[in-house]
Amino acid sequence: MISISQSPTPNKLKSEEFYLNLGFKIVSNDPLIVNDGKAYIEINTDRYARAGVKLFKNNWKSEISKLQENIAITTFSDGYLLADPSGVWIYLMEIPAPDFPVLEDKSFSILGNYAGLSLETTDIQRSIRFYETLGFKISSGSLEQGYVSLEREDFIISLMKPLSCPHLFYNPSLTYFNGKDNLAVIQKIRDLEILITEEITYFNKEGIVDNIIIRDPGGFGFFIFSD
Repeated sequence: MISISQSPTPNKLKSEEFYLNLGFKIVSNDPLIVNDGKAYIEINTDRYARAGVKLFKNNWKSEISKLQENIAITTFSDGYLLADPSGVWIYLMEIPAPDFPVLEDKSFSILGNYAGLSLETTDIQRSIRFYETLGFKISSGSLEQGYVSLEREDFIISLMKPLSCPHLFYNPSLTYFNGKDNLAVIQKIRDLEILITEEITYFNKEGIVDNIIIRDPGGFGFFIFSD
């Protein structure tokens, strides 16, 4: 089952160039969707589009009946629109999922090792219940560790507790963990002259920039971290 992250854009050509520079490939032109082997991202020019997630299923009525008690839900032509407890827009699509290539074992973009979508939430327990209602299951982490990761087939969402991330945070953001190789990944990004939103030294005793955050032209975030 395909799940897609959506990035709105003020400039389709600039967004397309951003992703192609990073090594993503175009898998659909209408709508424009790119892939790095692990993540599918729709670049949406609709002025009503917002950064969020599209989940596909033939019928979401059972989940909607449970969620509508506490969450405002908007019906549109292809399904339902709602927001998770962190405020991220979730599109529950009741149309056939795109017929894309099977996801690969690892990302082929220069960003490195794909680790899923990250969200910062002020109510992590409520966020967990929300995603469990949509069919996600906890796969790693704990409240004590400050994060919990959930999976729905091949789609991973990691929830971060408040005050646990000492850096800028853009909901939602894709995360890439590269360990000791992250410095080399950062250098590749610099060589491409891609704007770095934040250079992070907080985790390095020597003050070395070993983690960075970048954003696409629509503001969708990317955490390029060592771990």
